[in-house]
Amino acid sequence: MEQSAVQAVARVACDNVERVVVGKRHDVLLVIVALLCRGHILIEDVPGVGKTVLAKAIARTLGCTFKRIQFTPDLLPSDVTGVNVFNQQSGRFEYRPGPVVAQLVLADEINRATPKTQASLLEAMEEAQVTVDGVTHPLPEPFIVMATQNPIEYEGTFPLPEAQLDRFLLRIALGYPGRAAELEMLNRQHRSHPLDSLQQVVRVEELVHAQAAVKDVHVAMPIKEYIYALVEATRSHHDVYLGASPRGSLALYNASRAWAAIQGRDYVTPDDIKVLADPTLAHRIIVNPSARMKNVDNRVIISDLLARVPVPGARPVP
Repeated sequence: MEQSAVQAVARVACDNVERVVVGKRHDVLLVIVALLCRGHILIEDVPGVGKTVLAKAIARTLGCTFKRIQFTPDLLPSDVTGVNVFNQQSGRFEYRPGPVVAQLVLADEINRATPKTQASLLEAMEEAQVTVDGVTHPLPEPFIVMATQNPIEYEGTFPLPEAQLDRFLLRIALGYPGRAAELEMLNRQHRSHPLDSLQQVVRVEELVHAQAAVKDVHVAMPIKEYIYALVEATRSHHDVYLGASPRGSLALYNASRAWAAIQGRDYVTPDDIKVLADPTLAHRIIVNPSARMKNVDNRVIISDLLARVPVPGARPVP
């Protein structure tokens, strides 16, 4: 599959999702980037902006098996991964899969579950498998976790630890729609929700082939050095307590290849890195407490680094 075919798959999928999620094409494309990279997505935004609807629309567009897990404080790890149940007829224990056994899993309000339950996703997200009572069960391919959380309401929540955040390829925020988009949303839902009539437009096999084609996108050595320079700069920034890990470098590397393929190119440019730097790196940074007191957040730090780290091939201003 050539890069133009990857571009076509992304365009068809994005157009279909936009029948439901209006005015958020860039964010929908970022979700498709994660799908092409076999990565997981964290959608962090206030209630009511379409986080859950976006996940459902993606699942219907691809025809993937879809499961939703509503994370609550009393949710147990076994409620996520599944349990072994004794079968009296066979005299053996049988594995009853949990909702994590699906191609697209929506972890809704993930920060409302206890850390023990949150940790039940770690193995699944990193190795596409779950282990129950010492027996490992593979998860279906492609396996993608889309998690949502509310960044405003902290009462009764458990912030995601760094190890959990680091397993998300991208973090995005949908934000409020503009005037035209919100009016269009009202018009489309006059009689029924457009999600009810959304059809599959991309086969899972096409997505798998597109994922393979993304790996053929070329990344020149100066671009790799640019990625390293950005990630290394997060580790030495004076406002950062903990910078991005090597997994962050890989995330930016792979996401930039997928973004280039969506644009119809078989090579990565510095502009691709700039587009993906915030969604791939910002959530991996822990800001110093003193900097947080001055309202410095991780997105501001990434913006500052993009302005300061030299772009390969650019001429310095005299």
